[in-house]
Amino acid sequence: MQDTQNVIALAGSLSSLGAELRALRKARDLTLKELSALARISLSHLSAIERGASNPSVEVLNALAQGLDVTPGWFFARRGGGGPLERACVVRRQNRRDLNTLYGENAGALGYTDALLSSSIGGQFYMGLAVYAPHSEAPLDRMQEHGGETHGVVLEGALEMRIGDETVTLAAGDSYSFDARIPHHARNRSDTPCKLVWAVSPVVIPKHVVREPAQTRDRGRS
Repeated sequence: MQDTQNVIALAGSLSSLGAELRALRKARDLTLKELSALARISLSHLSAIERGASNPSVEVLNALAQGLDVTPGWFFARRGGGGPLERACVVRRQNRRDLNTLYGENAGALGYTDALLSSSIGGQFYMGLAVYAPHSEAPLDRMQEHGGETHGVVLEGALEMRIGDETVTLAAGDSYSFDARIPHHARNRSDTPCKLVWAVSPVVIPKHVVREPAQTRDRGRS
């Protein structure tokens, strides 16, 4: 109910809905036809919404959100400002969007919270702020693996990173860059929180980016 109320309250933001919808659809690596089938709305209606030529009903927004595995509130970035460029480009701390909702996994599953620092996921890369609580980590064997590049810099604390078969510890000020197809995982073994600013290109955000444990993959092939 709360999400629906937020959608109604933010009706004045519908002019940017199409761009947000298109950016998320592409990040999910879905075609218009595929999302149309998932949301059970016509292809022409979906295309009109993305172009900003049609204002969807609350029911249609809910269906689109379900098809994209988010809440309807994701489509409405909460940003103010004195001019159109500030409203479009600047993200205040209190208005950061929760990326864990895109991953479909909370901090308990991933080992960290993630917030979107970029004003949009419609560009060539996106940037976020990950916070690892003391002694936090995802369950064993949850190595991430996806296309593109990943870069990051530790702002506070220390982070233990496993990159392929190697394990390294990064301190505040240390940074990394590598091919994101290399299996990787990070955790905080220290007594203090760790904050990490990261950037990933291209913007492809499937609901799950966790590689199956080797034994599970072997059973599947057999």
